[in-house]
Amino acid sequence: MENILFIIFDVFNFGLLAFLWRFTIKHYKTLPQTIPVHFDFDGKADGFGNKKYSFLMPVFATAFYVLFAFVLRNPESANYPVEITEENKDAQFLIMEIFIRWLYILITLIFLNTQDYMFRYAFDDNVKPRVPLVTAFLAVIGSLMVSFIFTGIFK
Repeated sequence: MENILFIIFDVFNFGLLAFLWRFTIKHYKTLPQTIPVHFDFDGKADGFGNKKYSFLMPVFATAFYVLFAFVLRNPESANYPVEITEENKDAQFLIMEIFIRWLYILITLIFLNTQDYMFRYAFDDNVKPRVPLVTAFLAVIGSLMVSFIFTGIFK
């Protein structure tokens, strides 16, 4: 059962990565030469760069994908908040595998949201992000807390 869940996660994660690349390539030609590349806490652009910077998010997402794939193939290389023993090894590895896959979904959705906002902001500086960045980061922090709770329960 867990293998089916992992396959669904992996296909979805790869699909998100492919969608981010497709979204970027599709909109690249329509971008102005200068685009916003950094935003302050109020959501206003405070840094601008060449439109080639639009490929930064897909490159980072791809790097995370490769890094997370390495960690998933070598679960003993991950950093655990509890000591790994023979008794808890299977449970801790399962928690880590689920959390890493879930974390990649959240990170890629943050990248997609930021990329969409960056592209829309390039044409209209009155737009707002579809999902506030605070909400996205709270989702990551909340997921981390849930992971720590499960890790503690099964230590």
